[in-house]
Amino acid sequence: MRLHRLTLTAFGPFGATQEVDFDALSSAGLFLLHGPTGAGKTSVLDAVCYALYGAVPGARQSPGATLRSDHASVDLPTEVQLELTVGGRRLEITRSPAQPRPKKRGGGLTQEKAQSRLRERDPEGGWQALSKSHQEIGEELAQLIGMSRDQFCQVVLLPQGDFARFLRSDAEARGKLLGKLFDTRRFAAVEERLAELRRAAEARVKSGDEQILALAQRIAQAGGPAATEAAAPTVRAGEPGLAEAVLEWAAIARSAAREHLDIAGAVVAAAESRQLAAARALEAERERDRLQQRYAETLRRAEALEERRPEHDRCQEQLERARKADRVAPALELREEAERAYRVAGEALDRTRGLLPAELTGAGADQLAELERKFQQELYALDAAREAEERSARIDEERVRLNREAQADDELIREADVWLAGWDATRSGLKERVDASQEAATRAEQLAGQLAPARRRLDAAHRRDALATDVQRAEEQLTAAREQALDARAFWLDVRERRLRGIAAELAAELVAGEPCTVCGSAEHPDPASPGDGHVDRDAEEKALTVQRSAEEARAHAEQHLGLVRERHATAETEARGGDASASPAVAELLALVDRLTVEHTEAHRLAADTHAAREALTAAEREHAERMAQRQEAHGRISARTAAREALDRDQARLAEQIAAARGESASVAAHAKELTCRVALLADAAEAVRAEQDAAQRRKEADDRLSDAAFKAGFVTPRAAAATLLDAAAQRELQHRIDAWQAEAAAVADRRTEQDARAAAERPAARPEAAESAHRTAEWLLREASSALAAARDRCAELDRLSGQAADEVRRLGPVRQEYERVARLAGLTAGTSADNERKMRLEAYVLAARLEQVAAAATARLQRMSSGRYTLVHSDARTGGRRAGLGLHVVDAWTGSERDTATLSGGETFFASLALALGLADVVTEEAGGVRLDTLFIDEGFGSLDDQTLDEVLDVLDSLRERDRSVGIVSHVADLRRRIPARLEVAKDRNGSTVHHRV
Repeated sequence: MRLHRLTLTAFGPFGATQEVDFDALSSAGLFLLHGPTGAGKTSVLDAVCYALYGAVPGARQSPGATLRSDHASVDLPTEVQLELTVGGRRLEITRSPAQPRPKKRGGGLTQEKAQSRLRERDPEGGWQALSKSHQEIGEELAQLIGMSRDQFCQVVLLPQGDFARFLRSDAEARGKLLGKLFDTRRFAAVEERLAELRRAAEARVKSGDEQILALAQRIAQAGGPAATEAAAPTVRAGEPGLAEAVLEWAAIARSAAREHLDIAGAVVAAAESRQLAAARALEAERERDRLQQRYAETLRRAEALEERRPEHDRCQEQLERARKADRVAPALELREEAERAYRVAGEALDRTRGLLPAELTGAGADQLAELERKFQQELYALDAAREAEERSARIDEERVRLNREAQADDELIREADVWLAGWDATRSGLKERVDASQEAATRAEQLAGQLAPARRRLDAAHRRDALATDVQRAEEQLTAAREQALDARAFWLDVRERRLRGIAAELAAELVAGEPCTVCGSAEHPDPASPGDGHVDRDAEEKALTVQRSAEEARAHAEQHLGLVRERHATAETEARGGDASASPAVAELLALVDRLTVEHTEAHRLAADTHAAREALTAAEREHAERMAQRQEAHGRISARTAAREALDRDQARLAEQIAAARGESASVAAHAKELTCRVALLADAAEAVRAEQDAAQRRKEADDRLSDAAFKAGFVTPRAAAATLLDAAAQRELQHRIDAWQAEAAAVADRRTEQDARAAAERPAARPEAAESAHRTAEWLLREASSALAAARDRCAELDRLSGQAADEVRRLGPVRQEYERVARLAGLTAGTSADNERKMRLEAYVLAARLEQVAAAATARLQRMSSGRYTLVHSDARTGGRRAGLGLHVVDAWTGSERDTATLSGGETFFASLALALGLADVVTEEAGGVRLDTLFIDEGFGSLDDQTLDEVLDVLDSLRERDRSVGIVSHVADLRRRIPARLEVAKDRNGSTVHHRV
């Protein structure tokens, strides 16, 4: 991939259109991108990344950051255009971020959507449009480049700060970076999948074991005493041996339960014999007691029967007289009924005659009936007049209704006229309310866009102030660590020097008489050296060296911590500035800005919330205007119709009034006259009927008297009154007959029981004692029930134990394959997760893959690091464990001068730079091969050269210059002044009040 031309418009610090000619800069192979701090050197690289991937590098893509330049004019849109060759194709990419632009009509701004365009140059030199879709362009470029945005930013832009942290960081941080570059997520997914399978299999095993334990608990409950003869299994769910322990314990419980069953059977047989004997004795005692009580009761009943004999004779005589009087009862009832009818008819006739006029008080039934017919005919003649009167009343009601409707229409017209008089003012006010709410909505949207960045700047200012204290504390800790490291190193050198001075005494202590000296070879040792004052042995030197190394590690950790805190503080400072190059704002200033924007946004949002209500009010007012106009017109039409209806009603009512006056006579109305005639007709009819009823009742009473006298004489009574006194109703006669029958039945029963011989014989024997026999029988029955219950419980216990044992055996057989599957998956999961004993280095699968990649990167980086360090340093990969951490991602540097191997975190500032540069170049080679061997013809190195001396800088530039052998061009981003003398091809970025500009120096 080779870059040709980059055009930036209103991007970042560049307020106008700037063009970068990479072809001219790449012709020299090595070119410099320099300028003062904040001019926009890194923004050029951001533009390249944005053109390719539609986003700037992740480290510079802070929340709320905008790509549009603050120096650009409103009508100049932000745009980045990049021309490059990749995969043998010449392409041109143009991208514009989402940004505000002036409205085409009216004032104000509107938000423009992000846009992308891709063109390809054909062999004839023309450009052909390929796509305008963000997704299609991204997929096309990703396929051609073969790298993700993170990989591109790591291997093409070469951010030195990241690799310096990579050298100092621990294995976990290295794993995160390498995982993003080489995309080892599939191996992590394998680990996670195996872990999930292990957890699922373990859950199934535990579930099965819990079911077995649940069955064991149920066996313990079902076994009762039989289950306590052997100790219950104590193995927990998931542990081996649980199934065998439960099955063995269940077998012991079953055997004990069968022994208890045999014992319970023998007990039941003995209890049954005792119960049978007690039942027979109880039955005999009860029978003797029954016969004795029966004989005593018979004697008592005979005595009582003789006492009731006089009452029996009296009832029999009274029943015979009542039965004779029954023959007179129908005549008595007929006479009483005729008497009652006569009295009722007389009372009705008296009431009716009291209502008649005086002249008709003694009138007969025929005279009353004739008057009734006369008044009835007169009533029939009033039907037509009554209909006329009802029609006249309805006309009056219709007049009232018309008057009510006329009053309502007049009121409606007056209200409509009043409302329509203020229509123009109402409509204007509602339109002004709608316009005001719409303007408030636009203002609220603008303030919301300003409020979110202001809040983020305020949060960043809070973090910045907090981190300033952390930076000061970290600097103090680093100063103390450096002093301790210097003191420890001086102490170690002093101890080592003292040991070297006394090394002869140490060697003399190892001499043995008769054996040759390791120095001179003589077997004689006439004058061996002796330790002097302050002699230091090897252990003391090693302790001093250990203390010195610990102090160096503490210093390195302090430097690393200070770098991280400073970076966080700088990031918070940049976010707090919010793109403003002026002095850093204070928290109080940003808090006042946020409060002001919040108040303005709340007020604008409150006014904007009335938009819908204002529009609804305007629509409702227009609808009401149309409705009132229509109602007013309809009311005028109804008034005209009612005038014609009133005239017709007046004519009908005048004609009906004449007819009614002729028919009503002296009454107030025809209805009143008809009501009066109706009352007369009804009264005359009732009077005639009452006269006829009274005459009929008198005749029936006379006939009833004759029949009663004849019936009393035939029944043997002197007078009807005597027969009535003897008469009894059916219930009284049945009661007398029941008494007679009961006495006779009791007499027959007593006579029968006197003939029973067994009762007489039992009465002659001693008194029976059924209570004692019954108590003995209850005791025998209770013992039998207890024994039977124990036997049934023993049988149920045996059956339940057999069933539960079968279930346990089935569950153990079913769980066998599940447990085998769990053991197999657990071994694989533990091996890939680095927790298995078979994994000696405790290395995860993903870490193992990353370790192989890191080994490739270290080998590729060493080829350049040896040249930069004049053959002194070599990078090696280490898979040794450090402390309690897992192995796999260690990185050490081998110093050829001392032959020692140490951690890369102990490198100095300059050593760290060229080591990280070599690592970045090596990583670029490995990632390029990983991406399919895509050729990278243009590379950028961002900062870090200020920490090198002149000799090391020459060696680093030689290594970078050697990249031209592979037809590569390397751009160095730096503000180091000495590089301008060493690198003739330069791209200078200058800044002023109107924004930054670029200048080529080729």
